[in-house]
Amino acid sequence: MGPDPTRRHVLATGAAVAGTAALLGSLSSTAYAADRTTSGATDRTKPTIVLVHGGFADGSGWNDVIKRLQRAGYPTIAPANPLRGLTTDVPYTASVLRSIEGPIVLVGHSYGGAVITNAAAGIPNVKALVYIAAFVPDEGEQLGVLINKYPGSIIQAATRAVPYANPDGTTGTDLYLQADKFRAAFAADVPIATTRLMQATQRPFSASAFADVTTAAAWRTIPSWGLVADEDKAIPPALERFFYRRAGAREVIEVPGASHVPMISHPGITTRLIEKAAEATG
Repeated sequence: MGPDPTRRHVLATGAAVAGTAALLGSLSSTAYAADRTTSGATDRTKPTIVLVHGGFADGSGWNDVIKRLQRAGYPTIAPANPLRGLTTDVPYTASVLRSIEGPIVLVGHSYGGAVITNAAAGIPNVKALVYIAAFVPDEGEQLGVLINKYPGSIIQAATRAVPYANPDGTTGTDLYLQADKFRAAFAADVPIATTRLMQATQRPFSASAFADVTTAAAWRTIPSWGLVADEDKAIPPALERFFYRRAGAREVIEVPGASHVPMISHPGITTRLIEKAAEATG
């Protein structure tokens, strides 16, 4: 006598599950292979590139740079910078760096430059610092003072302050870029449609970032590279040049016509500078 109905149902179900698993496994293998083909395999001999964004932004600002670095085989991450001020952002970024094995090339844009300057101190596998239109403060300095060292910034006049409640009951202040001033102050050489999206999705950062005091200057012991955005209206180009000169940057490139976001408007040039720093660590 053949298997009873219950047993036949179990056998049929088992066969269907096995067939489905095999099909999904095949599809997964195919998708994985395709992904490796299109994105490029990671070269484990290359340093990890860590990209730290600044205020009014998030990690997506690095997207075109990430694509290029990944195609070249670099393991790359762009962690979310909390944007709560140096006292929060520095230890958070340092914790990300400590989770990475092997050499690191640490890249900071704008306020992110101040974060990496502090966060890289005491982390031996950070082998290079790359500053993209960035702050590069020294110990004891405040960004709110440095921004006025040279004329040309319109970023403070373009911001809108919004109070928020801290968990301890105190009140903090978030800074947003005003919609009608976003493009001129932040991304004048980026298509209007793109800047509209950037403005709508901007992440505010705490006004305390301008008052927080830098406690470490990693550029004193770690070699650095710098990019000057010649038409930067957020951080004056003269201030960027001062920073990189003081840090003894191994190479400084200037991008004519570039706004404050050269990693978006000139991703190829930005990527090449990062690659030069990475090659130097080898």
